[in-house]
Amino acid sequence: MDTIIIDGLSFALPLFILAIGGIYSEKSGIINLALEGIQGFGAFVGALSAVLIANASGMDVQNLFYVALIFSMIGGMTFSIIHAVLCIKFKANQVISGVVINILALALTTFLTTQINALVFGAASDKFRLGVSERFTIEGLANIPVIGAVFTNVYPFEVIIIVIAFFAWYLLYKTRFGMRLRASGENPHSVDAAGVNVLKIRFSAVLISGLLSGLGGMCFAYSISANFSSNIYMGYGFLAIAALIFGNWRILPTLAACLLFGFAKSGGAFIAQSMALPSSFTDLFMILPYVLTLLLLIFFSKSNRAPRALGEIYDKGKR
Repeated sequence: MDTIIIDGLSFALPLFILAIGGIYSEKSGIINLALEGIQGFGAFVGALSAVLIANASGMDVQNLFYVALIFSMIGGMTFSIIHAVLCIKFKANQVISGVVINILALALTTFLTTQINALVFGAASDKFRLGVSERFTIEGLANIPVIGAVFTNVYPFEVIIIVIAFFAWYLLYKTRFGMRLRASGENPHSVDAAGVNVLKIRFSAVLISGLLSGLGGMCFAYSISANFSSNIYMGYGFLAIAALIFGNWRILPTLAACLLFGFAKSGGAFIAQSMALPSSFTDLFMILPYVLTLLLLIFFSKSNRAPRALGEIYDKGKR
């Protein structure tokens, strides 16, 4: 039971911060299917920064975890500019833009990882080895039955994500900027009539989305993958989109959806290991979050209400 909670949280929280990034973008009116590619590119930049600094300084790459997180957020935010420019400046189709960025991220990071390994490190490899981030346990609280698992073998990024998620919630629901952002996704013309630049609000929202997505991607690389490679593109971004839709584009219900997906994943792995099944059957249990996603969307999508102006290209002259 403890293993399900511990592993479930380590998957659910990075997924949650990815979903919050999606919420920011889509609450402003910009569809962001590019979460998958942005989180992967952010993880690439973070991993590359860590291995280059480790190579130059002789430090252990595992000790550069926080440096990697910072650079991953910068990388994710920078890469999201492509989506923002295409959708806001050039008024491209937002769905197509997201799909193209996902393909671009996979191809670009795979190519660059191979070339950098060959040129800088003299190795024929398509991955940057990072290792697994160290964990800590909060003594006392960890001894509480069942709930104590929440405070056992905690990744540092889990605490960071909870803190950032709180600030993201406060910014979105308790500040003037957040109010304008949400209004831009509901009735952008009323925002413009109030003298606020809708395009700047939407651009900022996409950049915030990229920053949070990069953070989520780096957390996956330092926990589940223990390295950066093309395996980082495993559909986590799309799972985050499903979570925010199931959460009705609200942060707290989205957290519940992410926890559900996280515990489904860890529960499936626990069942497979307990039954000592062959690896092929273990993989079958690992699809539980995705099956659950399909079922939830089938039964609950009708009651969801997306932002009214989601996906609409804002035209100041159109009323």
